[in-house]
Amino acid sequence: MAFPAAVDEYLTGRCARWIGELGEFLAIPSISALSAHRADMERAAAWLAGRLRAAGLEEVRVDPLPDGHPVVRGGWHHLPGAPTLLLYGHYDVQPVDPESAWTTPPFTPTVRDGAIYARGASDDKGQVLMQVLAVEAWLRTVGRLPLNVEFLVEGEEEIGSPHLGAYIAAHQAELAADAAVISDTPMYAPGVPALCYGLRGLCNLEVEVRGPAQDLHSGVYGGAVANPAHALAAILAGLHDAAGRVTVPGFYDGVVPLSPAEREEWARLPFSEAGFLAETGAPDLFGEAGYTTLERIWGRPTLEVNGLWSGFTGEGRKTIIPARARAKLSCRLVPDQDPGQVLAAVADAIRAACPPGVEVEVLPGEADPAILLPREHPAVLAARRAVAALWDREPAFIRMGGSIPVVDTFQRNLGLPSVLLGFALPDEHFHAPDEHFHLDNFLRGARTLARLWQEYGDSR
Repeated sequence: MAFPAAVDEYLTGRCARWIGELGEFLAIPSISALSAHRADMERAAAWLAGRLRAAGLEEVRVDPLPDGHPVVRGGWHHLPGAPTLLLYGHYDVQPVDPESAWTTPPFTPTVRDGAIYARGASDDKGQVLMQVLAVEAWLRTVGRLPLNVEFLVEGEEEIGSPHLGAYIAAHQAELAADAAVISDTPMYAPGVPALCYGLRGLCNLEVEVRGPAQDLHSGVYGGAVANPAHALAAILAGLHDAAGRVTVPGFYDGVVPLSPAEREEWARLPFSEAGFLAETGAPDLFGEAGYTTLERIWGRPTLEVNGLWSGFTGEGRKTIIPARARAKLSCRLVPDQDPGQVLAAVADAIRAACPPGVEVEVLPGEADPAILLPREHPAVLAARRAVAALWDREPAFIRMGGSIPVVDTFQRNLGLPSVLLGFALPDEHFHAPDEHFHLDNFLRGARTLARLWQEYGDSR
């Protein structure tokens, strides 16, 4: 079946309307991490549910979660025997600190230089709305979709989706599908859409080093009592060698080496070290010897210190020996590392490195495995054809250094592969001040998804 021109015309002919609607969505400060925004979370869920109804979706509902933020659902199921796609996204956003670093207020959406600036623009409200528009275009022009769809949009992705696994387990039959489509990932580069087939896993832990019962005068007690800040610094420094390789015994157990074919494929991707340095602001590249920058980011495990604090950090001086020193750490994992084993190995190494005169406590956090997705699944091939038709090029097949825990949940609980096809750009400042979403990619992304619906529907 030829792709209906009316679907594309419906999307391209209403750009100002779509941008205005996105602005309405972005103006709601749906920050899931802050309890002061609970009412805003409910407001964002209600706005999205209303938008799903306006698009023509059925059985739209807002499911409250005990002690959590609501899940928004809606579907269209009128083609028995046709494939079903589970469309996932999230309406919650990151905190905006430091607000003073924003050029315009984070919840006053502003269009400039071809992009819309607001918290959540690219991560993930803009990309959720793309999915909705792609469905609406079919229903308003053709009167039906070329397949069945079910929306699942959560409000807790930015805080680790603590309740989503239980929700999915309780609604497995309703969420049955052939594949999931997630538009919460970036393109590889401007003009280069990407299909992501691999995600690093993640595990977190906190460390506290304790010394004296309270802060001590550094003149009266200095030299006779161990300093917890010194001890923590020594422990953390010992977790890597000078080249950045993790020294924790057992940390690399199970790591699947990158294949020569995969390394060759990544080497063909356009990559500028100078551009990477400009993007990060780092003075130079650094990392494990024998690997390129992309290989380090996508295919190798890491252990990072996310934050550390101790003693007096205010203005002026306070000459003390601090009673406590703390740090937050995270590990990015690759196939086939065991997250629990990695957490245990790092905790054991920290305890073993604790010097005399202080005590150390390790508090493990969540742990999610790395994911590799099938590249030849019919839904992935359909996405590949849709990209080629709209962008005049094949998508780049990439892995990502970050994590999307719901991909593992879909795989384990529902048996679903995921198609990771997003249209944000890597430099759009998601999680940072001045987050934005290029409007050309917003519109073109919706058009690509509309074509994906047909490509996958026709494949069956």
